[in-house]
Amino acid sequence: MLNQEMGEIIRKAQKAGWIMEPEAKRLLSLAGIPVPEFRWVSTLPEALKAAEAIRYPVVAKVVSPDIIHKSEVRGVVVGIKDKAQLTDTFSAFSKLEGFCGILIEELVPGIELIVGAKIDYQFGPVILMGIGGTGVEIYQDTALRMAPLSEKDVTSMVDSLKGDKLLKGYRSTEPVDLVALNQLMLNFSTLVMALENRFESIDLNPVKCTANGSIVADARIMLSG
Repeated sequence: MLNQEMGEIIRKAQKAGWIMEPEAKRLLSLAGIPVPEFRWVSTLPEALKAAEAIRYPVVAKVVSPDIIHKSEVRGVVVGIKDKAQLTDTFSAFSKLEGFCGILIEELVPGIELIVGAKIDYQFGPVILMGIGGTGVEIYQDTALRMAPLSEKDVTSMVDSLKGDKLLKGYRSTEPVDLVALNQLMLNFSTLVMALENRFESIDLNPVKCTANGSIVADARIMLSG
């Protein structure tokens, strides 16, 4: 399933040991997994131009091979409204360790899921789905299945979540597009199997789900040695 472009992304990331978010999203997109519109830029004029093209409000994230957990260094700013705020954000990011640019991305709505994969010592690749957002570690509302996934696996994962009503429509909320979510999970499963001997863990958090589809808002891929 891996084409030449995907293989090149992995090869270039091997030295750092992980695939930085812009390249991780490019890899996901090549695998048929929806990601937001984004630009990876290295200068302030490029950042301002990218934000104008994508349209405010935007999300800005630091890009650095030395920063795996961006939120720990305040390397993520959501809902940037104008040039002045983006200028201040770029200035702050440029001072962070290993700075090699900034990711400008469209702001996407939706119910937040966490989707991930890891290599289990006994069972091989396993895939996780759970209710995401800031409370993911508190609620621990997740489902695990061995890869590769089938459509029935994805349906059972959704049904087993305590927060499944959030996805299926709760009170006055509109249900998310479960067909699109199902396809995202199946495409992710295919990618996981193709990468089986090359990765340690993959984290897609959050995956934003709406009635119009599902989209990966953040991604991190840790490679195996």
